[in-house]
Amino acid sequence: MPLTTPRLTQDSLGRAVRELAARDPDLAAIVGRFGPPPLWDRPEGFGTLTHIVLEQQVSLASAQAAFDRLGAAANPLTPARFLELDDAQLLAIGFSRQKAGYVRELAQVVDSGAIDLAALADMPDDEVQRTLVGLKGIGPWSASIYLLEALLRPDVWPVGDLALVVAVAEAKGLATRPDAVRMEALAEPWRPWRSVAARLFWHNYLCRRGKNLPGQLADAAGPEVAAG
Repeated sequence: MPLTTPRLTQDSLGRAVRELAARDPDLAAIVGRFGPPPLWDRPEGFGTLTHIVLEQQVSLASAQAAFDRLGAAANPLTPARFLELDDAQLLAIGFSRQKAGYVRELAQVVDSGAIDLAALADMPDDEVQRTLVGLKGIGPWSASIYLLEALLRPDVWPVGDLALVVAVAEAKGLATRPDAVRMEALAEPWRPWRSVAARLFWHNYLCRRGKNLPGQLADAAGPEVAAG
């Protein structure tokens, strides 16, 4: 049966921001100071998963630069076209050997039909998470970011994202960065809009650091990330 959970849109994002601000004074303060966050959506499919792999454990700026070079070398970026690139080309683009191996394996399973990325849109969150984490090089953080940004699921909370952890600690005035258990507990009151809460915290993180100008925000994963 097709999934019935609605995707986030600009309209539902706005409604969720208002609802969260009414529930939580710290989120209300973010909205009051910086306004609502962007939707930060990405297209579904192989290209976005490749981009997310590039973002693992590096800055978004360096990942974006590598992804731009990949787009120039493989246009259009498809699994088959990616598989035509050799190790030397991928290293020159900015892939580590490990990430080149991860994306090559991803390209192989998508190109062969062993996994249908389009079918993820009709799966519940936990099934998408299990499917993606079953792929080499795609860990919980990468799967969560894909759910949150490409599939636009409204209630995803990527506890492994370092920028989100730092942003929550800052906004909540915590003396130490919360661990995964505390991050989960802190987010309980924001259900069923934890994806929107994450966007608000990232928005606060970036705006406080002067990165809120047009063209500076490649996506919502934050300038610091944890493992894939």
